[in-house]
Amino acid sequence: MEKIFALLNQMEADGVIGRYAIGGAVGAIFWLEPFTTKDVDVFVTLPTAPGSSLLTLGPIYDYLLPRGYVTQGQFIVIEGWAVEFVPPATPLVEEALVKAVQREVNGVPTRVFTAEHLAAICLQVGRAKDHDRVYRFVEA
Repeated sequence: MEKIFALLNQMEADGVIGRYAIGGAVGAIFWLEPFTTKDVDVFVTLPTAPGSSLLTLGPIYDYLLPRGYVTQGQFIVIEGWAVEFVPPATPLVEEALVKAVQREVNGVPTRVFTAEHLAAICLQVGRAKDHDRVYRFVEA
């Protein structure tokens, strides 16, 4: 997974994406006992289309596809992981992105939502698996 984080850091340094942080299940794994997940949720400040206020994933695709990564539905497969780039859609997620903390994986820095933000987002989303994750946070 550190290769994904290194790539995200490079994308941010190259100006392809703005500030990013890992959320969702992979973000929770930084705080909880490991569990199985299928994808990586990368919450990211996205650029807008030139002359428009619409967000665009175009620069991300333009950066990653020539490097050999492929799309799979709404994901881009990076180092064998389905990665989804997600703009912050609520004030809570915007705050989580701003207040994300730096962690390291095998020496590679990355930003991750705090445990408190992850739990609050789970409550906001409200799916059964999110309620289970809140319970895990409370236990931890």
